[in-house]
Amino acid sequence: MAQLTASVDIPHFDNMLRARLRALGAEIREALRRSDTETYGELAGRVHDAEEESLADLLTDLNLAEISREVQEVRDIDAAMRRIADHTYGSCIDCGDPIDSARLEAYPTAKRCLACQRGHELKFAPTRPPKL
Repeated sequence: MAQLTASVDIPHFDNMLRARLRALGAEIREALRRSDTETYGELAGRVHDAEEESLADLLTDLNLAEISREVQEVRDIDAAMRRIADHTYGSCIDCGDPIDSARLEAYPTAKRCLACQRGHELKFAPTRPPKL
């Protein structure tokens, strides 16, 4: 595996990741608190028509999707922190080349250089029907 590049400011990115992890913890706790107080099941029980029932379902789904996104981000941060501990943070997991500092600044959990990320997305992008 490629070793950490000297141009990456590890303490800076470690601090960024830890701060985001703390913020995510607060966001997840808040979302869970909201789900307890907003009891969508009760709301659904009081609906009077299909439109209100759809809204109650949508609110439940949005809350679950928000929590799911935040949990995935926690996993990404955990993986980035493991790469810091392994001295591979800032190196692409596919080609081993350094990940541009600007990319890491914008997306500190990045695990691929931009070229490899584009290739990854093209490879795993859902196939779309041809335009007519």
